[in-house]
Amino acid sequence: MAAFFLQPVAFGSWLPQIPGVQERLDLGPVELALALLGLPTGILLMLPFAGHLVGRIGSRNTLIFGFPVFLTLVPLPVAAADLVSLFLLLALLGIGLSTIELGLNVEADVIEKRGTVSIMNRCHGFWSLGIMTGSLIGAGFLALETSPLLAIGLLCMLLVPITVIVCRMLPRHEAPVAEAEARPSWRLPSPAILGISLFVFGITMTEGAVADWSAVYLKDVFATAGMATGMGYVVFAMMVSLGRFLGDAAKERFGAVVLARLCLGSALGGMLLVVMAPVSAIVYLGLACVGLGVSVGFPLAVTASADLGDRPAAENVAILSFIALFGFLVGPPMIGFVAELAGLRSGLATLLPPLIFSMLLAGLLRRRRSV
Repeated sequence: MAAFFLQPVAFGSWLPQIPGVQERLDLGPVELALALLGLPTGILLMLPFAGHLVGRIGSRNTLIFGFPVFLTLVPLPVAAADLVSLFLLLALLGIGLSTIELGLNVEADVIEKRGTVSIMNRCHGFWSLGIMTGSLIGAGFLALETSPLLAIGLLCMLLVPITVIVCRMLPRHEAPVAEAEARPSWRLPSPAILGISLFVFGITMTEGAVADWSAVYLKDVFATAGMATGMGYVVFAMMVSLGRFLGDAAKERFGAVVLARLCLGSALGGMLLVVMAPVSAIVYLGLACVGLGVSVGFPLAVTASADLGDRPAAENVAILSFIALFGFLVGPPMIGFVAELAGLRSGLATLLPPLIFSMLLAGLLRRRRSV
């Protein structure tokens, strides 16, 4: 849980800097959307290799060696000189991010299976708490008018030794090399993992859109400034954390399917508030509802995919992440292109159909151990 918390702290401090980078590089909505494609592009390019890496050396070693690389890459996008360099630096960051996140999810699944209680939602709750903390730090950098490169760089330097120490405290597991070598190196995804991945697609699209566009939306539509610009994502992340901390108990009481549908109802209502808000205060309320609504979707999907049993857990989780993260790939440019034609309100409204689609697919979370 400490590793889940630490991973997004530095990355979260980058998110409030996006409007400033956009302004410094003089990027329009479409140009910013294209630049932001760099992060999911790097993630998607790396995930097929990350699954093989985690299966070969184990999730613990992946985290021990991956954290320093990832934290070295986090400060680079704020120093981008133009659209192309911003895209490429975000792609590099995505490569590091995909490896770390896959290692975290596989490690949590292994520990959960060897224990007696569910921990996946709480682990992701600590992740959300970490990105909320990072967003608060980033908003504080804005309020203090600190150099983003210097501030985020120092934060990453502080986090490197802490993350390595924490990850070395994780239990040692045998990497499933023999099992991985006994299977084909590449296979088509099964219908079960495809369905679960499509369920989480609308959820990850919404998470990515809020991360990339909430600060820009508040600044451009409601003329917020300073710390208020970054607080929208802080509110969102705070409610994601709350939902995930309550998620394991709620799953035990209501079941994965009912819980997913209730939460997605909150996400739909919240997104309607965001796109129809007359004042910024309503946007914060809407983002809170959206955060609670998308909180448990990805953790539930990780557990469901890891439990399918038709291939190693690391392989299934990698497939899930690869397909689901197309939401992050599709979301930013889709919103940017629509915003260029009809404004940011209409751009964010495009998230409503994918959320409805996710609600319709929530029943697939019942599937367990189907080969």
